[in-house]
Amino acid sequence: MKRSAGIYLHPTSFPSKFGIGDLGDAAFAWIAMLGEAGQSSWQFSPLGPVERRGSPYQCAASFAGNPLLISPVKLREKDLLTVAELEGFPALPSEYVDYPAVTREKEKLFRLAFGRFKLTDEFQAFCKREKYWLDNYTLYCALKEAHAGAGWPLWDAPFKLRNRQALAAFRKQHADELRFHAFLQFIFHEQWAAVRAAAAAQGVELIGDIPIYVAMDSADAWSSPELFEFDKLRNPLRVSGVPPDYYSSTGQLWGNPVYRWDVLKKDNYAWWVARIKRSLEFADIVRIDHFRAFESFWAVKAGSENAMHGEWVPGPGLAFFRCVKKSIGSLPFIAEDLGVITDEVKKLRDDTGLPGMKVLQFAFDGNTENPHLPHNIPENSVVYTGTHDNDTTAGWLNTLTGEERGRVNAYLGSGRPAVVDDFIRLAYATPAARCIVPLQDVLCLDSKSRMNTPGRAEGNWRWRCPEGLFRAEKLAFVKELADMYGRKRVKQEKK
Repeated sequence: MKRSAGIYLHPTSFPSKFGIGDLGDAAFAWIAMLGEAGQSSWQFSPLGPVERRGSPYQCAASFAGNPLLISPVKLREKDLLTVAELEGFPALPSEYVDYPAVTREKEKLFRLAFGRFKLTDEFQAFCKREKYWLDNYTLYCALKEAHAGAGWPLWDAPFKLRNRQALAAFRKQHADELRFHAFLQFIFHEQWAAVRAAAAAQGVELIGDIPIYVAMDSADAWSSPELFEFDKLRNPLRVSGVPPDYYSSTGQLWGNPVYRWDVLKKDNYAWWVARIKRSLEFADIVRIDHFRAFESFWAVKAGSENAMHGEWVPGPGLAFFRCVKKSIGSLPFIAEDLGVITDEVKKLRDDTGLPGMKVLQFAFDGNTENPHLPHNIPENSVVYTGTHDNDTTAGWLNTLTGEERGRVNAYLGSGRPAVVDDFIRLAYATPAARCIVPLQDVLCLDSKSRMNTPGRAEGNWRWRCPEGLFRAEKLAFVKELADMYGRKRVKQEKK
């Protein structure tokens, strides 16, 4: 396996004048920067529609793209917006994402653009090709608006329980609104396709992400309730989470509906296979979040206050991955195998042949057999300084006790206190075939730039890269390391 390196940066973190990163010029500049820095890959979190807190792991739909990532500038280039309309966009924070404000203001632009949009042959073909998920998604969006933004569990019973006559009448009455949401998906896919083509031209691999669960309030749970543990009135019986761990003493109560794996198995996991194929339309490789749930998952009785009193329930195991491989021909995945990992989970990971994840911030507990220590990391791994769920490495270093810092310094053996650059160098030097470093670490930013704090309900997923730091020269150090440690991407010359 060829050694490589890349950077994690979610698109919402790009600089832009519209309150959130988007698929405009910054996205193309980013790809060029990666190419110039000899990086082989760009990793990002799921690209689906998000709720007001902005978590990409609680998407409103597994198959849809996030409309907030649509570039208004690109809409202007298609004559769907005017210069005056772009210049009239209100000043929103540049250092973080205010999701409610961004949603409100960008929708105003999107409505204007839709008013000028012609129903082209390309749009009609898109709607026909994506009908298998698009029809339910657009209907879900329109119904949610009709219920003042309430989630589907709170909708009027005929809509919550998907009464055919009620849905047919609603479709007829709100046809234009359904087209509006289809338009947003068409534009998102068009803009993402351009970004992906630019990445391919640079030889930069895209590493996407697929959450193990879907959000309770999602088009998926509403349109396919038979796949989840719901009662006849669509109330959840058990929900997802993890027991107490590194991140939380009471566990993490995620609240997603858990799957009826016995039902999914009956058609060889067709819904999941379709979901994976969809993710691979957005990326070349997909990180499977919470991989351990395929071996066994933590299920908590619905209505519980925390995740402490759940139980481990068997997942679909190796049979699932065999079905996926038979359908798509390969397993282009990274297994997120962090947290409570048993021998059975390790065996499933090894039996599938998937690379697991190693995180340097987890390495220094004093145990020389710690699997995250660089000398214990196997080649078939992806090594990170930290992930989107960790503090930045600079922030983490500042929280260490004297004993912990002593272990870190002793391992590095540099004779001076550890700094962020030492950890990036250490990650590059490990045997792991792939190395990924969050941009915040490349820039040596502190805890104020942390992306997500698990277990904290508010204030996550908001970080944006300051424009002054979004420069190719800021990647000079990782460019040097990529060359030094045999991870430099060599661009293939076109014949």
